[in-house]
Order: sequence, then C-alpha cells, then structure tokens
Amino acid sequence: MSTPHVPLSILDLVPLSEGQDAREGIAVSMRAAQAADRSGYSRYWYAEHHNAESLASSATSLLIDRAASLTERIRVGSGGIMLPNHSPLAVIEQFGTLVQFHGDRIDLGLGRAPGTDQYTAQLLARTSAEPGAFVAAVEQMRDWSQAEPSGRLPIRAGVAEGTDVPMWILGSTTNGARLAAQLGMPFSVASHFAPFQYLDALRVYRESFSATQSEAAQIDAPRTMVGVNVVIAPTDAEAQHLFTTNVQQFLGVVTGQRMKTQPPRDLEGAYPDHLMQQVEQTLSIRAVGSPSSVVSQLEAIVDATEADELIVTANYFDPEHRIRGIELLAEAWGL
Repeated sequence: MSTPHVPLSILDLVPLSEGQDAREGIAVSMRAAQAADRSGYSRYWYAEHHNAESLASSATSLLIDRAASLTERIRVGSGGIMLPNHSPLAVIEQFGTLVQFHGDRIDLGLGRAPGTDQYTAQLLARTSAEPGAFVAAVEQMRDWSQAEPSGRLPIRAGVAEGTDVPMWILGSTTNGARLAAQLGMPFSVASHFAPFQYLDALRVYRESFSATQSEAAQIDAPRTMVGVNVVIAPTDAEAQHLFTTNVQQFLGVVTGQRMKTQPPRDLEGAYPDHLMQQVEQTLSIRAVGSPSSVVSQLEAIVDATEADELIVTANYFDPEHRIRGIELLAEAWGL
C-alpha cells in the first residue's frame, strides 16, 4: 500500500550558473516560483547566504516580497533567516511588513547558523547564536507580532502587531530539534545537506515537544518538514547526468574551490575517491531519476521519517531543466 503523499515545498538558494549574473539568476528564481505556484506546491522558501559568488540569496526578505508579488496562492518564506545576522526587532518588522503586503502567505523560518564564513559572520553579527539567546529572540518576535503584546519590552513593533507571523525553526542536529520542541514550533530538518543526525533530530523533536513549554508556542502537536535533494528528468539516465551539477557544487565546497553552477559532466575518475565519498554522504538524502523513480524514493523517505511535509531543492545548470523539473515532480506527486 503506497504512502499517502504529503505536501511538497521548494527551497531556493538562487544559484547562479556559469555565465549568469545575479540579475539573471534572480529572474530565473522568480520564474521557478511562478511555476511552483501554478503546479500546486505548498511553499516556496528562500535561503540566506553571504559572501558566496555562486548564490544570490543574500537579501532574503526582498526575494520573498518579489516572489509573493509575482504569485497568487503559494506560501512564500525564509528557509531561513539566519538570526545571528539580524536583530530580532528588524526581522519582525520586515516580516510584519511582508504580511501587510501579502496577507497570510508569509512564513518565517529561523536558523542559528550564520550561512557564511566566520569573517563575514562577524561583520553581520547582531544576535548571539547561543541557544538561550536564540530562544529569547524568537519569543520576543512572537510577542511583538501578537495582537496584544505583553508589554514586557518598552518598545513596540507596530507594523507587526496582529500579524502573528507563522514561524518555523530550522536545524540539522538534535540541539536544534530540542529548541524547536521547547518553543512549541514546527521543525524543518536540513537533511538535504546535513544528513548525519537527521533521524535522531526528528526523534528528539517529537519526544521533547510540548506546546506548554513556551509562550511562543504556535502549534499543539509536532510538525516536521524534511529537506531532500531532488533532480528529476524524463529518464533515470538523464536525471543522473543532471545530478552531476549538484555533485560538482559540493565538491567545490569541500575543496575550497567554489564556483558557479557548472554544466553536468562525466565525473568518473575526475576526483579522488575520498572526496566523492564525502559528497555522496552529504547528498545522501535525495531522490534522483525519472518521475516514477523519484516518487518511489520520496515515498521511502516519508516512510522512514514520518515527515508531515517535504521541502525539495535542486541545482540545475539549465533554467529550462529547472522549470521542467518543478512541473514533472508536481505531476508525478499528484499536486
């Protein structure tokens, strides 16, 4: 008996292909958001990265505003806002404003990692990544977005009051899972690039969850979203070939030779085995193949994780392959 299909969402890092500038990459991202909106996906989330010439996902809230303006139905949000880079007040004012623009279509996913290198993180730093400080900041933002804030703080975020911005906690470890459970918020696990603790993180989140632990609680029961790398094409062979673009991206990360998105190519013998094995492990939570193959692989991931939702990400060199992939997956999954 097949697993009932959970909702599907998309995570976009706004990758830039070789020969493409930021303006062109952002334009492709907006086309992808529109395709996801037409195709029935639940959410379209933007990541936050800095000092990465291959990615244009730096000003996350601006990308969200643009995508929400160009779509009609789909929820648009952050996957995530990296809170150490921002003041909580600035974040809730931005997202309160987004809700004023677009109504109940905005999500605020929050993470503790800086999304960049150590030096750039120091230049951005606004909020401590220490767990207690993170929890306090999230609780402040929840309070500021209530219709009747508690008044414990001597200031107000008027543009956010009454917006009750839906928040998610992002994480890749059991530590992040405990914070999400403590806060009584949905948990999105970054298994698409950090698969090493993801099953333990999901277990800890569910076991630790209690909506009574925090005034910030948004939900009464655990809710999980699992990140998956997906490359889909009409045939298994083509999809496997296209997936080499993703492999090259992560090889650039582990070797320190970061580059823009590269065309797919045969990687047999091109890199030492230990590097290929490292990337294989990093990208192990994936579904790559024809529509029927990808559906089977995603169903297996849902069975293993008991995920309430999947959020998929992919890096295609050719924008047309990216749009085709969004549409193929939606049709195959029955969105």
